[in-house]
Amino acid sequence: MQKTVITILATAALTAVLVIAFFIFLMPTLSPRFMHPWMAANMPAGMPAGHMFNSAAPAGLDTATERLTDNGLYHVSFRSDLDPLAINQMHSWTLTVETADGQPVANAAITVDGGMPQHGHGLPTRPQVTEYLGDGRYRVEGLRFQMGGWWEVKFDISAGGQNDAITFNLILEG
Repeated sequence: MQKTVITILATAALTAVLVIAFFIFLMPTLSPRFMHPWMAANMPAGMPAGHMFNSAAPAGLDTATERLTDNGLYHVSFRSDLDPLAINQMHSWTLTVETADGQPVANAAITVDGGMPQHGHGLPTRPQVTEYLGDGRYRVEGLRFQMGGWWEVKFDISAGGQNDAITFNLILEG
């Protein structure tokens, strides 16, 4: 009986080691399509097998730092304390929110999200608006980008019973 338990435990340990070794040494040579069906479904068409991600941003991508929100309710712009934008450093931004006709929007509720659309992951941090600075300006802290490429930073803005959203596209060197 004791030999049977020892044999079962040894077999389970050996199986675990072999599975881990398989993933570490063989999966990079196979293809992410085999490993992650979700990743395969979200890869751009025509990407060769074995390529994890397409690193080029889509042609014609709007990288403006100011424009109207999706439904045209607000005019939004941002300015980073880091110039140029850099990877692997914490960023603080000043976000300016005005009505479509140029009036500052005070005390809005603003949430921040984002990520790398081509990689299927979000931001590595949880940025947030930390302070209303007056004149429609808000302090956004906690932004960090861990690699170069195409990033999106999304803001949802609620003020005076009106909600709208905006997405800024960034192309970072790295």
